[in-house]
Amino acid sequence: MTEAGLWRVRPARRDDLPAVMALARLTGGGFTNLPPDEAALARRLDWSARSFARHEDAPHNELYLLLLEEVATGRIGGTAMLFSRVGAEWPFYSYKLCTLTQTSRELDRTFRTQFLSLTTDFDGASEVGGLFLHPDLRSSGLGRLLARSRYLFMAQHRPRFGRQVLAELRGVMDADGNSPFWDALGARFFGLSFPEADQFNAIHGNQFIADLMPKNPIYTALLPEAARAAIGQPHTSGRGALAMLEAEGFAFDNYVDIFDGGPTVAARIDDLKTVRGAREADITALTDDIEGTPSLVATGRLTGFQAFCASLADDGHSLPAAIAQPLGIAPGTRIRHVAC
Repeated sequence: MTEAGLWRVRPARRDDLPAVMALARLTGGGFTNLPPDEAALARRLDWSARSFARHEDAPHNELYLLLLEEVATGRIGGTAMLFSRVGAEWPFYSYKLCTLTQTSRELDRTFRTQFLSLTTDFDGASEVGGLFLHPDLRSSGLGRLLARSRYLFMAQHRPRFGRQVLAELRGVMDADGNSPFWDALGARFFGLSFPEADQFNAIHGNQFIADLMPKNPIYTALLPEAARAAIGQPHTSGRGALAMLEAEGFAFDNYVDIFDGGPTVAARIDDLKTVRGAREADITALTDDIEGTPSLVATGRLTGFQAFCASLADDGHSLPAAIAQPLGIAPGTRIRHVAC
């Protein structure tokens, strides 16, 4: 790989707002973490900058926004986010899909009924989200770099995150951006269309759910078929992301998003494939050519963090000069690496 084809993941800066806004316009709606609203994105970039600058390691309520950057041109091709602790400012709500089993001796029948229960079971967990790759780059393999860089960031800064990590996936929507799950449930209580509620949540947060959502269980048999079918199902564009999450060790345990019914998956951070498999080493040499192991490599901490793909010598101590030098890596640099 030459500098011309070299991409890296790095922390976002406040002056990245125009590039992030350009990506947000391509999301197509339902992407709460990347709203096409300049003021909201500016607040996220400011939040991220404060989080990177924070000295304390204990997780509180940080957002770390990472960007995919082409090194030679500075082009921004994607975003990824990490939230250190959900539920810090207001409860983090999910629906848990549960089953109630009842037996009638008179009828000699057993009835199993599914219902949705509003929970805050994930309060205190960390979250990964905001994963978006420019459509032109989706067949390039860069999505895996962008997604897995988040786990190397966690490994590099382990005390800043919790024991558990979750990911919410966008749910089923029609061509106009409407959600059958929301139309059957949330819209009846809030008087808002899904695009309206989604935009409000993206800009102002979901505290209004706490204020207005009924706390009693909701029996799914009372919902229309389209809404029932959407429960726990990802948007068609999110199936690849779900597969990557499952390969990393995330699992679905019947938790779904309160807005669109999309699946929420979770894992222990220390059990994630990338975190568990990563190793540290010191670079001792830069070479012209390496026939080594294709690896995901990270260097630096906080604002100095970067992640990229490279062929790493089997001893873990040599990188190709054509990759290392444009990234400012010299002998003596400490890296964390894991096989691709």
